Amino acid sequence: QKQLIALENKLKAEMDEHRLKLQKEVETQANNAYIELEKLAKRHAVQTEKEMKTALADEKKFQQQIVAQQKKELTTFLDTQKKQYKLCKEKIKEEMNEDHSTPKKEKQERLSKHKENMQHSQAEEEAHLLAQQRVFYERNCRAFKRKVMIKRHDVEQEQIREELNKKKTQKEMEHAMLIRHDESTQELEQRQLKTLQKLRMDLIRLQHQTELENQIEYNNRRERELHRKHVLELRQQPKNLKVLELQIKKQF
Repeated sequence: QKQLIALENKLKAEMDEHRLKLQKEVETQANNAYIELEKLAKRHAVQTEKEMKTALADEKKFQQQIVAQQKKELTTFLDTQKKQYKLCKEKIKEEMNEDHSTPKKEKQERLSKHKENMQHSQAEEEAHLLAQQRVFYERNCRAFKRKVMIKRHDVEQEQIREELNKKKTQKEMEHAMLIRHDESTQELEQRQLKTLQKLRMDLIRLQHQTELENQIEYNNRRERELHRKHVLELRQQPKNLKVLELQIKKQF
């Protein structure tokens, strides 16, 4: 019984140590999984920040390119207008110089009117060009922003997929580990059960062996006692016969 209790205590300590080892392994894997996800989140944050900075720089560069191009177009347009204005003014002056019938004052009024009309027309053309440039600028900036947003959305989706794949892999590893733990625990339980059963059988056999040996010893002792008694009786038999003979003689 003492051997059985000692073995049970030993096996219980072994199982406790086994379970503690498995628990530490679970905690270690959970901690490693957390660290991996933290690293992934930081990497994604750095990537996102870098993408945003690059996108802002690209957008600013894109806007500057449009503005520079439109400024160049406007400069060329204004230079062309000045040349046209100068040519028209000179042409009108030539026409007026050739016209000797019209009074000078009337000529001046007509020249001023032509100048005013030309300036008004050129101002409208300039306003129209500026309006076109503004529409072009806004439309292209919106298209650029949309392109950036689509790219950012794609990056975010890729990051989400990467995170989900990482979590899925970790979950599969955790599941495999728990199955392995369960199998190892069952193996240990089976091994311990066999060890206990073997000790019980050994103790039962030992008990039976002891009982058998005791019975044999008792039988041998009893046999020896009977033998001694029989020998003693044989030794006393002649005396008993003589006593019996004397008794018979007395009767006759």
